[in-house]
Amino acid sequence: MHVDVMLTPKPLQQMGDAAREIAASGVDGILFTEGGRTAYLSAAVAATAAPELHLSTGVAVAFPRSPMVTAQVAWELQEATGGKFRLGLGTQVRTHVVRRYGVDFEPPGPRLRDYVRAVKACFGAFRGEPLEHRGPYYTLDWMSGQWSPGRIDVADPKVDVAAVNPWMLRMAGEVADGVHVHPIGEPGYLERHVVQEVAAGAAAAGRDAADVTIIVPVQVIVGDSDEERAADRELLRGMLSFYGSTPNYAFIWDEAGFEGTTARIRERQKAGDMAGMAAQITDDHLGVFCTEANWDDLAGALVDKYRGIAGRLVFYNATMGRPDRAAERLERFGEVARQIRAAGDQTPTR
Repeated sequence: MHVDVMLTPKPLQQMGDAAREIAASGVDGILFTEGGRTAYLSAAVAATAAPELHLSTGVAVAFPRSPMVTAQVAWELQEATGGKFRLGLGTQVRTHVVRRYGVDFEPPGPRLRDYVRAVKACFGAFRGEPLEHRGPYYTLDWMSGQWSPGRIDVADPKVDVAAVNPWMLRMAGEVADGVHVHPIGEPGYLERHVVQEVAAGAAAAGRDAADVTIIVPVQVIVGDSDEERAADRELLRGMLSFYGSTPNYAFIWDEAGFEGTTARIRERQKAGDMAGMAAQITDDHLGVFCTEANWDDLAGALVDKYRGIAGRLVFYNATMGRPDRAAERLERFGEVARQIRAAGDQTPTR
């Protein structure tokens, strides 16, 4: 089982040292999220600083970049990492895409499906095939050798998509190589929706569901003291309340037995009460949506929870909080990753 840490991109001058520290810890790689800073530039610096790492975007915003631009960047990163790059794409939400990036958004699901197919058509063109993609949103039909980055000596990058609702999960099973599960995707949601819908999409496209990797972010409350765990709890209350404020994700809380959580969070959000938002995440929420353990037991707890479902785990909060103990915690997460890999080698997973 593959284990990454999630990292928010830093100033590029800092990324080389960060990548080398993560590589030395023992985890497999870095998953770069994208917010105010781009995921791709940080991945490029990491690829040169620590070429042994697997790198992925989790996720890069698709629509503001043309499929060709995205394919070119992914192609170069795949070459730079020696075949250890995965392209993770997402739609973001309408306000960001239309008002911040200034591009079209609707309809996000079908548009992303067409985008993935267009990116893969570009990969084929880079290997010398005719470029011929004609979809409902993107048409790409011209490529000369002068403008191609050329063949590389490794396989095409895997293309993963972020998906939450059933339609998007089926689409991921149909056209993508992997699916990024949302950070509030607790095990019950994975069983009820992710596994079944991805399998349905794969079957409809004549694919094997086992070829679609399920990438699961895990939020952990870990430590050998109450003080250490308390810091993780408070960090994750805020994080879960932020992610859980989106109306489209309300069903995840409701089905897990916490009906009305999104409405309560949004009430505090509208009042500008960040502390009140976090307070809506109770210890019971944390017990379902996070994994709590001491350091010695964390690997076993994660393997038991995600056995047979996740092909890749992402330590979501490994590099967050506790700056005074950041190096120590990263080293301990690396040891947990080694234990997970050892256990995963004995257990079939997707």
